[in-house]
Amino acid sequence: MMTKVLSGAGLRGQSAGQTALCTVGKAAADLTYRGYDIDVLADKASFEEVAYLLLYGALPNRHQLHDYEQKLMSLRPLPDELKAVLELIPKTAHPMDVMRTGCSFLGNIEPELPFDKQPSLALHAADRLVATLPAMVVYWYRFSHDGVRVNTHNAQVPSLAGHFLTMLHDEAPSELHTQVMNASLILYAEHEFNASTFTARVCASTLSDLHSCITGGIGSLRGPLHGGANEAAMDMIEPWQSADEAETELMKKLANKETVMGFGHAIYSERDPRNDVIKKWSKKLSDAVGDEYLYAVSERCEEVMWREKKLFCNADFFHASAYRFMGIPTKLFTPIFVCSRVTGWAAHVMEQRSNNRIIRPSADYIGPDHTNWVDIDQRP
Repeated sequence: MMTKVLSGAGLRGQSAGQTALCTVGKAAADLTYRGYDIDVLADKASFEEVAYLLLYGALPNRHQLHDYEQKLMSLRPLPDELKAVLELIPKTAHPMDVMRTGCSFLGNIEPELPFDKQPSLALHAADRLVATLPAMVVYWYRFSHDGVRVNTHNAQVPSLAGHFLTMLHDEAPSELHTQVMNASLILYAEHEFNASTFTARVCASTLSDLHSCITGGIGSLRGPLHGGANEAAMDMIEPWQSADEAETELMKKLANKETVMGFGHAIYSERDPRNDVIKKWSKKLSDAVGDEYLYAVSERCEEVMWREKKLFCNADFFHASAYRFMGIPTKLFTPIFVCSRVTGWAAHVMEQRSNNRIIRPSADYIGPDHTNWVDIDQRP
């Protein structure tokens, strides 16, 4: 049940409700999914296990996991009608707009049936989105950029992480790349009442359908103040060829009071636990590809921002170099976020529905008390 929302700038520090899905920045652990610490999940779990945990309420046993993996694999193929729509979207489109359109269109041809009569149907619709969102963006990207219609089924690749990379590169990824992508998807899967999740819950509170809720979440994540920090970080560090150059240029940005994306967080005060995980993977990838400067540039940026501003890297910053080492185009960075976070969004939608009350906060009016009517010919 949603509790009273208090006024404040951006509602920072205000509680907007209750959830059993996630803790962020609490004393016991910095980030947990249903009580499991993010470090443990990123180290030991598959993304499919985490998706099951968030959507179905508990970690699956071996039999349940096998069945769930098989179900997601069977749900991968894109409908021909959706492929036709994706092929109409121009190469110049923002990939987040592609995902927004793909999700919305899927809701037209595969609408969620009344969830009040059969709640399990909502889980099926959620699983369908988990299975197809990676294919939507990669199918569009490969068709619009390479003229290739990729196979979105990939029955030989069991994991969603491997499936995404296989579609993108036309070959099975290395074990290292699969491990990194798996960890990345886990790190991005859920994060309490962030802007996009709250958008999805507000939509759900009106008893709207799942596709509308997820489309709303994608729209919120599209904004550069929420998603896109990993893309912005890559755009910043990509031209720098050494750690010393990075420090020089970063100091100029700070002197000019420019915004540096990928640092600090609205909730965490000292560290983002997700950064600790992805930074280690970025280092392993750097060593594997023989990188001579990109990881060093990233690390120097981290040092400078802490020294000068006491700002730490958030989850996005070292994701930029990790994705680049795996050959992922920068414009696909934020869509990967969607492929992961759809699990958290859908879980929140179902949690909202389970004990719903429409989310309708009040506002503090700051306009004039009374304004007299002026006839149109007398208006200045």
